[in-house]
Amino acid sequence: MSGQICLNLATTRQQWGFAEAVDGCLRAGITAISPWRDQIEAIGLSEAARIVRSNDLRVTGVCRGGMFPAETPAGRQANIDDNLRAIDEAAALNADCLVLVVGGLPGSSKDLPGARAMVAEGIGATLPHAKACGVRIAIEPLHPMYAADRACVNTIDQALDLCEMLDETVGVAIDVYHVWWDPNLVQAIARAGRMKRIFAHHICDWLVPTRDMLNDRGMMGDGVIDLPAIRALIEAAGYHGPQEVEIFSHDWWRRAGDEVLGVIKQRVASVC
Repeated sequence: MSGQICLNLATTRQQWGFAEAVDGCLRAGITAISPWRDQIEAIGLSEAARIVRSNDLRVTGVCRGGMFPAETPAGRQANIDDNLRAIDEAAALNADCLVLVVGGLPGSSKDLPGARAMVAEGIGATLPHAKACGVRIAIEPLHPMYAADRACVNTIDQALDLCEMLDETVGVAIDVYHVWWDPNLVQAIARAGRMKRIFAHHICDWLVPTRDMLNDRGMMGDGVIDLPAIRALIEAAGYHGPQEVEIFSHDWWRRAGDEVLGVIKQRVASVC
């Protein structure tokens, strides 16, 4: 079962850096990771790539690109330039995709459609470089509570509409934390499957109550998300890649990394 697990390195970011997280994964028999760009920067891209190659790791995604909207043309271009660098990093790690958290409202703006237009323009500007590097782009819809500050794309259908505007280089990362509530979830996942645009599947759980909008995600089985049902939909849509465990949690960050990975393996086997 552990071969079907990917560790998003945010899950142990308070315990381990890049190299330590890889060592922990290998001890647990996990051979797929999804690192964050600050973790890559801390160890250096060349060393991160060496570690990936020497351990024959699968990198399911690099987190994250995006954050396209800005108040000025110069700001938007700076964000595009940063995404071009992110594409280079994903290519160096032979990642399955670069995951995008697309960005919210710029400055004091209240123009949500305008922000979404900036996202489409920004992604479009990166596609020639992504194609040249062989990097796929995965838009991750975020829960609507993040629409203002993190992501103005909040449903799988909104992400797929962008995919249709762009091309096959662009798909979706389906994170259950952000989409489990969507009344159109069944149809949206099926649509993503027909379009062949499911590039990643992220798992955790939604706790009741949730004490922190960002850093109180639950371990699988501790919350209300029907994880097996969603995974069945995703597999029926044609995606059979790893389940990427991404848990932002002050509670789990206080535990030893090896303990966290042990619980993850048990929960994926028994819950997911």
